[in-house]
Amino acid sequence: MRKLIAGNWKMSCYGGEAIELTEQINAGLEANPDLGLDAELLICPPYLYTGIVQSVLGPVSDVLVGAQDCALSENGAHTGDISASMLVDAGCEMVILGHSERRQNHEESDDLIAEKAERAFEAGLKVILCVGESAAERDAGNAEEIVGAQIDNANFEGADANKVVIAYEPVWAIGTGKTASVDDVESMHGFIRGKLQEKLAYGSDIRILYGGSVKPDNAKALLSVPNVDGALIGGASLNAESFLAIAQAGIDAAEQMAAE
Repeated sequence: MRKLIAGNWKMSCYGGEAIELTEQINAGLEANPDLGLDAELLICPPYLYTGIVQSVLGPVSDVLVGAQDCALSENGAHTGDISASMLVDAGCEMVILGHSERRQNHEESDDLIAEKAERAFEAGLKVILCVGESAAERDAGNAEEIVGAQIDNANFEGADANKVVIAYEPVWAIGTGKTASVDDVESMHGFIRGKLQEKLAYGSDIRILYGGSVKPDNAKALLSVPNVDGALIGGASLNAESFLAIAQAGIDAAEQMAAE
């Protein structure tokens, strides 16, 4: 199974910057084409620049393009919303749902996220479902309870191991510079794997990503942990060199694990 290295650009660039960053990713892949073959690469720009990014990548790129969210509703009178089917029409292959910034800033509940997942699966999108606990929840010893409930409340109807990815992102490690320890990641990813195996016949085959201040200097250690099948990257994905270095770290980790 190839590691999935996903870049979430969030609301962090304008059109010219998106073009430049994509061109730099292209140049990096031209210099090292095995990166795009041995790891699965995904970038999720702001909606507005999806088409620009795809134009720069070109029709035969090894880099997939995804979205950071989708609307709860289908097409119709929903001013300002972007439907899952519109994302597919725009060339997106994946969508991030349930990110902690959406849960916090837009008060998105597990039920709403589950309904969005239904729309996404119906439209043919793959879903990266984000789960994670806050610092207060971890300090109270409730991390597994919180993450377990988010998985229990998720909607996997119409999905299979190729259509859903889980991203564990401890809220306290997103954009803070703090990173969960290798032991913490191994423990939580093992717990998530167990929950998926209990819930789904294909639970052993779902990829589980880690996200939370992943950088080139800590990526190999994190990506070498059992049940860590890739990374969901925020800030480091806005630098092509860092993004591709993390991809290389994923490849190196996979090769090392296969040799052991």
